[in-house]
Amino acid sequence: MISIKLNKHYLGLGLLLLGLVSCSEPWEDHAGVNDSNLTLNLNEAISQNSQTSEFGKLLAETGYDRILAASKTYTVFAPTNEALAAVDAPALSSAQAKKLFVANHVALTAFTSVSQQDTVSIEMYSNKYLQFIDGNRIADAQVVDADNYTSNGLYHIIDKGLAPRRNIWEFIKDQAATNDMSAYLMELNAFNLYPRDSVAKANAMPGMQADSLSNSYFTNVYNLNNEKNKYTFFLLDNESFTEETDRLKPYMNRVSEDSTTIYTNYFTTRDLAFHKAIARENLPDTLVSKFGVKVPLTEATIAEEIQLSNGVVYVMSKLEVPLETRLLTTTIQGENPFGFSQSDKRANTFYREKADPQGDVFFDIMVQNHRVPRFTIYYNASNLYTTTYQVYWRAINDIQSNTFQQRVSFGGFISPTDGSLQQPFAELPYTNVEPNTYEEVYIGEFTLDQKGRDALLVSLQAANSATDGVNTLTLDYLKLVPVIK
Repeated sequence: MISIKLNKHYLGLGLLLLGLVSCSEPWEDHAGVNDSNLTLNLNEAISQNSQTSEFGKLLAETGYDRILAASKTYTVFAPTNEALAAVDAPALSSAQAKKLFVANHVALTAFTSVSQQDTVSIEMYSNKYLQFIDGNRIADAQVVDADNYTSNGLYHIIDKGLAPRRNIWEFIKDQAATNDMSAYLMELNAFNLYPRDSVAKANAMPGMQADSLSNSYFTNVYNLNNEKNKYTFFLLDNESFTEETDRLKPYMNRVSEDSTTIYTNYFTTRDLAFHKAIARENLPDTLVSKFGVKVPLTEATIAEEIQLSNGVVYVMSKLEVPLETRLLTTTIQGENPFGFSQSDKRANTFYREKADPQGDVFFDIMVQNHRVPRFTIYYNASNLYTTTYQVYWRAINDIQSNTFQQRVSFGGFISPTDGSLQQPFAELPYTNVEPNTYEEVYIGEFTLDQKGRDALLVSLQAANSATDGVNTLTLDYLKLVPVIK
């Protein structure tokens, strides 16, 4: 029997190596080469390495030497002395800039060059996310010496400094003095497009950056200040922005000229942000916005491409979205009312899930045998344009053999005494609902030219009869199709 007595130092080193090997194969590969580094922390190892000693000085200057001497596990992407010397002066122009620069090279937890993923998105101490690609590239810097292990993590030596890029929102802020579209977006810090915006802003944490809800564009479109996601944003130059808003303005009448301009600008800009970063060579000829608007693209009108930390901005010399696609059809689902003229008819109200003769499933509402003349179901339509609308419905009468009538009204108010509709500005004529008709039916048109209507009351009204089978109501959906002036 052979007895082996291990030195306490080597026993501890062996246990450390055993733990590291169990997490990642590269620890085993480098154990023999970099054993001496395992007695050093990251700050010491980087500062003593002749390739990265200048970055070590920067660690000390910014206080990151203390962070990288702590017991937590870190990954550092350390630029060579030559790479650091080539960094543009603005990135190191102040104490604050230097600290942000260093923070963009440090990540919590260990990221080795070996991974089951081709690309790993790493959150740096700068709150920026950088892509570690194939274990040999971080952002646009090449790894020249990977997986240098220390007592509290590892560092990779890279051939280029990782100066932190602005994100899309920071870029927009920088353009506000000269770009009209950027200036408008900044105004939305103070203006609430919808009531929910003020609630979101009130609930936003002071000093929030990545997930800030301090701007109404963030609440309603995308948070372009969010570093966690990637976006593509099209920024119009001043001439193109004016052309687009001028074409839309006649459809956006509000109570004042100022509010008309604000809403016109919003409905122009909301369709120009997309929830992924799209490389220039991969841009299609048409993108569909979050709101369903088709945005045509022409590569020749891209004046500038700016790569940013959370995506890409294309500055456009022209980007014309046809009104035919800009002015969206509003669809109101019958099964989603917000109220009824009488609330005690639940037993007569049916929310249905059925299949039509083609086997397609639909959801609708039917109110039957309620015995209330002119019984009414109420809906809201929002974000309507000031123009004429053609109205269609799909109203399915599949359980009665007789034809009944119903009609749609727009505007007015609900009486607080009996729940009835009062003073609508437009009432379409009563229209037959024939048995077993599954097609859309055109039922008339109305013109919305009154200013200041952010939400419009829409009412579905039964016949003026108490007779069962005559005053039935049914609705799969209403479509309000805007007419181009």
